[in-house]
Amino acid sequence: MSHPYLKEEHEIFRKSLRKFLDKVAYPFYEQWEEERMIPRSFWEKMGEQGFLCPDIDEKYGGSGVDWGFSVIINEELERVGTGLVGIGLHNDIVVPYITAYGTDEQKEKWLPRCTTGETITAIAMTEPGAGSDLANIQTTARLEGDHYIVNGQKTFITNGIQSDLIIVACKTNPNAVPKHKGVSLLVIERDAPGFSRGRKLNKVGVHCQDTAELIFEDCKVPKENLLGEEGKGFQYLMEKLQQERLVVAIAAQIASEEMLRMTIDYVKSREAFGKSISQFQNTQFKIAEMATDIEMGRAFLDSLIADHLNGKNIVTKVSMAKWKLTDIAKKVAGECMQLHGGYGYMEEYEIARRYRDIPVAAIYAGTNEIMKSIIAKNLGL
Repeated sequence: MSHPYLKEEHEIFRKSLRKFLDKVAYPFYEQWEEERMIPRSFWEKMGEQGFLCPDIDEKYGGSGVDWGFSVIINEELERVGTGLVGIGLHNDIVVPYITAYGTDEQKEKWLPRCTTGETITAIAMTEPGAGSDLANIQTTARLEGDHYIVNGQKTFITNGIQSDLIIVACKTNPNAVPKHKGVSLLVIERDAPGFSRGRKLNKVGVHCQDTAELIFEDCKVPKENLLGEEGKGFQYLMEKLQQERLVVAIAAQIASEEMLRMTIDYVKSREAFGKSISQFQNTQFKIAEMATDIEMGRAFLDSLIADHLNGKNIVTKVSMAKWKLTDIAKKVAGECMQLHGGYGYMEEYEIARRYRDIPVAAIYAGTNEIMKSIIAKNLGL
């Protein structure tokens, strides 16, 4: 499929990435699922080939290319499996906070190792008692001399087990009015005193991606690790959630395309009552409906990516894409499993894994209900 925002150099890059993934990802993915972890060696191989943070400045180890290259990385990783979502989070969600709001010293200290895969990043917003309601987070950071003292808990943190560098949303002013003006971002490193990891969470799907609880008990963080300005954390989060939601929409679209492809292959090869089940009208109608939804989703997504690459404000449309494309992907997963019949419920068929993996996309990066609230608000309702 042709994407209007991609040029010849992007497609050359895609071929190189596919060749790389054919060798070092596809053959091992099921093993990673069973082991419940992506090995750090895979991150390092991604870094060696220039597939981590390609859009950041060359002086920090990136390639200084446009975000279209990141789109390709997200698409091709999703084709392997949703469990590789942590790499997209590192490239396109966490590291951009450092490039946008970090000081020169912070960039020089952290970014080079982010491009090599030696440093794995995470972002910690969600708490046991606060999900989408970020203004009401309870994790606090109190400045004492040269350090912040951080107390609180975070949960559902992608890359939570392996992360070396974590951007943590916390309250530096618990008494701020309105509440969101008390939120700041601190970068907490792996060896910070008072920082520990709780459980590695046992999820319904996305098994090889490590998700964890993080615990801060009088955790000492150098004041130089404040990202941006105190009290502006909520503003920074809102600015960067636009790209995060676009990344989720891209993954959902690719998942839908992959599920449809494998299901068409299956119904053509499977026979019942003396003919291929692809010849039954019910099968044809179901496939036709899904193909139409997916094609329309792709057209909307491509226009949205083009707008994002051109620096346009896409808050409303990206909220539409995030909820609609993840919703379509959930429906496609159900229909495709049904068309596989009993085999669709067997672990050796990829549709079973896809069926488990896709529902969370409607929950993270802001639930689909929150997306509808944003759309309604921006429509003046």
